[in-house]
Amino acid sequence: MKIRCLLVDDEPHALEVIETYVGMVDGLEIVGKCHNAIQAFGVLQATSVDLLFLDIKMPQLLGTDFVRSLRQPPKIIFTTAYRDYALEGYELDVVDYLLKPIPFERFLRAVSKVMKAEQIPIRAGHAEPPSVLSVEKPAEALHTNTFLYFRVDRKMVKVFTRDILYIESLKDYVKIVTADARPLVVKQSISSLEEMLPEAVFLRIHRSFIVAVDKISAYTPSYVDVAGQELPIGRLYHKEVGQVLKMGME
Repeated sequence: MKIRCLLVDDEPHALEVIETYVGMVDGLEIVGKCHNAIQAFGVLQATSVDLLFLDIKMPQLLGTDFVRSLRQPPKIIFTTAYRDYALEGYELDVVDYLLKPIPFERFLRAVSKVMKAEQIPIRAGHAEPPSVLSVEKPAEALHTNTFLYFRVDRKMVKVFTRDILYIESLKDYVKIVTADARPLVVKQSISSLEEMLPEAVFLRIHRSFIVAVDKISAYTPSYVDVAGQELPIGRLYHKEVGQVLKMGME
């Protein structure tokens, strides 16, 4: 038994991400891909759909309004770049609300709710890219292959988490520093990005900084050294950083 999925998003790159993720999970299959709600309505009339991955802000008809128009909607997972619709989405009794860029771990948590309800085992399979992922693997293993998409200059740019050195908050933006490319400046809060990263391999050391633990080359009670940059350890994060790095700072 497989869960029949319909993907709806007006952005080709975003649609590609969800298509890749669905292909990586045994128990899910794609029955259609649409670029707007009108096309999706036609697919729902023609075939059975168990799970709808639905963008909210689309031309012609908002995803939220589309859901209200359905007499018997399938299970729905919203995928959107806009936080403003979160409350409205949950009022529609959707399964989950995924904020773009969507990491694979967060996607798995969302679909697991549907698969558990249907008593379908959750297993990750093959897809390109990335390579094999398994939900039983530790976060370090997921870190090796996991990627995120970030909107930069009207396009979605792929960044593998293994390449991230550190992230710096710039008020309403974040700067993502990697080892092999120019830093990316993205309009997103550092706290929302923190939720998307594998917990065991990234560490919040300051309200303005997140670092990849395996990229720390040196440290003191006051700062960590990443790629030659001394990044401060905030007072509120002192204890947690000490425990992770075993610095004995208490």
